Formats: sequence, structure tokens, C-alpha cells
Amino acid sequence: MYKKNKTTKLMLVLFLVMLVFSGCSGKKGEIDPSVPSVETETPSGNTLDTVYPLVVTDSTGNEVTITEKPMKVVSLAPSITETFFALGVEELLVGRTEYCDYPSEVSGIESVGTLQEPNIEKITDLEADLVIASTHFKEEVQKKLEELGITVLVLNPNDSFEGVYDVIGKMGTVLDAQVKAEEIISSMKEKVSSVEEKVKELSSPSVYYVVGYGEFGDYTAGKGTFISEMIERAGGTNIADDVEGWSYSLEKIVEHDPQIIIVSKYYETKNGFISAEGYKELTAVKEDKVVEIDSNLIDRQGPRLADGFEDLARAIHQDDFQ
Repeated sequence: MYKKNKTTKLMLVLFLVMLVFSGCSGKKGEIDPSVPSVETETPSGNTLDTVYPLVVTDSTGNEVTITEKPMKVVSLAPSITETFFALGVEELLVGRTEYCDYPSEVSGIESVGTLQEPNIEKITDLEADLVIASTHFKEEVQKKLEELGITVLVLNPNDSFEGVYDVIGKMGTVLDAQVKAEEIISSMKEKVSSVEEKVKELSSPSVYYVVGYGEFGDYTAGKGTFISEMIERAGGTNIADDVEGWSYSLEKIVEHDPQIIIVSKYYETKNGFISAEGYKELTAVKEDKVVEIDSNLIDRQGPRLADGFEDLARAIHQDDFQ
């Protein structure tokens, strides 16, 4: 039924990578009142007053003790790496995953492998005093790192705006950058609120969000996914709300014939999709309503998520979104 397309294999990779990059809120870090507060200067120049030792409840429910300010930190997720730079404390970052590619300056930081299979020997060689991980982090990797005396903090955004705010807030506390963290969170909340206000009176076109397509099957953001929630909050109607999870079918896409189709700007996705058999007859394809967005802004649930939400709303409403 499908015509083989050279991009379909890449789309499967995109689907798998998206699942890895997608991002539970816990209690705020508890400060030991018996230790006097000492103001410190972060690399960004912010005067802050985090008190160490600090006990933080991470996303796995573990109480993690940060004995002193971390000075050599390894990030095991692109969203975590981006947060370092947004907080202005990238000088503390000595290692990152091979998928961490934003901002461009990250290329100068040592790669320690992948999120699920980091090079433990390399992390040890970097003399890391803290590793911050996120989703899909393996328990056995955490155990090995802790056996080597390396503190591990797992911060999972749990597929929600509130979860992202919680991660940024906790990182701000742990890395002695609370003021900047609060600024980021406030700015994100303001943008999300502004977008929701703008789309409130607009129509709600039917939307299909492409995650994977072609000979390997169709994948999208079904009911219960955070992307589906974002589509609805951005003023669209997700046609895939009739299924849960990520798996869909061409037959259902044709049946619903969405007004707007949203694809990643990476991997030549749009060209591959509109030229593949079965999709060319969709109304959105014929009317040039297949819209590209930077999927990293949505898949990597970090400080740029509000920007991704705004781009999603603009893709759905196009010229009506001001």
C-alpha cells in the first residue's frame, strides 16, 4: 500500500528520539536550617543564597543530598543541558550527551554518550560531582554511578508545563541560580497565558501531528499525550484523540482528513510526507496546509517549551494568530 520513501527510516528514528527526549513534579528542595546562609556568586554573576547541604526530592521519590555547591556537572538529557545555558551556569557543565546540540556552544563540552548508555568511565574521568538525568534513565546506570561516589539527581518533567517549571526551579536551587530560574519560569508562564488568550476566540481547526509515517506505520500524539494537550490548549482539535498513545493508521488519517497537518522541520519530513503514497490526496496536502515546526521545542521539555507552544499555535491558526 505504501510506496517506499527514503525518509521513512529517518521518521522511525525521529519517533524513537522523540520518545527519548520527551519529558514528575516533586517537593521543593528542603534546606537544612542549621547551616548558615552564605551568599555566593554564580558564573553568571547572580548573587544568590542557596544553603548547602541541600536535600532535594527527585522525580523517582529519592531524597538526594547535595553536600556542597556542584562545580562539575554532567547532563544526561538535551532539555537539562539547555536549562544549564538558560540559567547562565554552563560553566559548571563538564559533560553532556551526544544528542545535546543546543545552543551551538554545547559542542565544546565533552560528550559522554547517550542518555540510556552513558560512558561511566568518561564521567568518572571528568571528576563529576553531580549527574543530572531525566526520562528513560536506567536504574542500573544510576546504581553504578552512585557506587562510584557520584551524586545522581533524576529530574523528569512528567509531560506537563508544571513539570517543566518544577525541573527548572529545582535546578536553579541545586545550582545556586534561583533568581534566574524564577525569571525563566515567570517568562514561560506569561507566554503560555498570552498564547491561550490569543486563541480563545479563534476557530478550532482539525489537526494531525506527524511523528512517524510510511512503511513503518503511522505515529502521532494520541489522547493522553502532552502534545495532544498542547494542541488543544493552542486552539486546535486533535484528530488522534480517538486513540491513546502514539500508534495510528493511514485509514484513520484519511477518514478524519485534517485541515492542518504539522510536521517536524527536520529530516526532510514535509517533502517525504507530501510525496508518499496515501497522503497526497489529503485535503491539507492539496491545499498546502502541511506546516513545519521546530519539533525540538516541543519534544525537549525544557526552557524553550513555551516558544514551542507559541509556534504550535501559529502553525494551527496561521495568519489568524497575531
